[in-house]
Amino acid sequence: MGEIRDDLIDELLKGYEKPEDIVGESGLLKQLTKAILERALESELTHQLGYSKNSPEGRNSGNSRNGKGTKTLKTDHGELSISSPRDRNSEFDPQIIKKGQRRFTGFDDKILSMYARGMTTRDIQAHLQDIYGVEVSADLVSTVTDGILEEVREWQNRPLEALYPIVYFDAVRLKVRDQGQVLNKAAYLAIGVGLDGLKDVLGIWLEKTEGAKFWLKVITELQNRGLRDILIACVDGLKGFPEALESVYPRTEVQLCIVHMVRNSLRFVSYKHRKQLATALKEIYRAPTVEQAEAALLELEKDWDERYPMVSTSWRNNWARITPFFAYPEDIRRVIYTTNAIESLNSSLRKVTRNRNSFPNDEAAIKLLYMALKNIAKKWTMPLQGWPQAVNQFSIRFGDRLHIS
Repeated sequence: MGEIRDDLIDELLKGYEKPEDIVGESGLLKQLTKAILERALESELTHQLGYSKNSPEGRNSGNSRNGKGTKTLKTDHGELSISSPRDRNSEFDPQIIKKGQRRFTGFDDKILSMYARGMTTRDIQAHLQDIYGVEVSADLVSTVTDGILEEVREWQNRPLEALYPIVYFDAVRLKVRDQGQVLNKAAYLAIGVGLDGLKDVLGIWLEKTEGAKFWLKVITELQNRGLRDILIACVDGLKGFPEALESVYPRTEVQLCIVHMVRNSLRFVSYKHRKQLATALKEIYRAPTVEQAEAALLELEKDWDERYPMVSTSWRNNWARITPFFAYPEDIRRVIYTTNAIESLNSSLRKVTRNRNSFPNDEAAIKLLYMALKNIAKKWTMPLQGWPQAVNQFSIRFGDRLHIS
């Protein structure tokens, strides 16, 4: 669309001398906005009906114009009353001013963008005032961001692919007000890796506690949304998760995150011994084969059990969940044996949530996490490193399960 002609602008501005004549309560800008919106709505209805107003083509067409209704919009320049045309069959679905829309403003997107980056309501108010000279209330910020809740509900219940070769499960800790108390809650995330190697957040679940009952609810929800199979589930030792997963997806391999295993092991170790023990643990998970990993674990037991027996005990107790990645070549193991894909995401989410001492309720926490995830996911345009080789290995190992229909 070309620029507006100077002579047209001159014609519009004729007779307007003071700033308030342009941007005031009854100024030109407001009048022009009203006229353009009403003309655009009329054009949309004409397009939908397929004939112009008063055209003979409308006779016996099955639908016709049916007067006008009035709606009030909140805009950057105050409230604006516009006439909106109606059709007899109530089929008219305008796009420029959607059904139920009560705001027509350039600041909604700015508010949502700032909120998604972790800015508090007070920060957003100050920023809009400083940069644009516009005062917005806390209620307005809340109203704009609450408008995303229906989108969140639709997203959380959307159908899923039938197969995700890998799904990572992890959690972000938050403080949320619940029945007058501020509680520590966990926002559990599931990130699926599709057959194309691209990441996709499958859902967010906020809970005070975890366990088999909670995880069964999550896994069952994923199944009800169409997820029929997971080849490998990568977890950080979430309590009750393997049992819940296997009750719904009995053929799924559960892989404990090696990074979490190492991190948890070193918590038991004094600072002066951590480097040595970390090296001994690396000999286990960097071993070429599971047999050599077993031998490295025996060496760790011999060298460290007298001082730190809980380390080898932890690895022994979880051995069946630690070793699935040994079935794959070295360049694919890194895709499988760590939840780095979700750890990186969690790091970004913590940056967004750290400005808030607590959330007023669960909905506020979910709303911010969803908006932040949506913003972060814009960068997910490339498949995981080494993905083509991984798919080839999966095809050999899992056969027809990779081509689920």
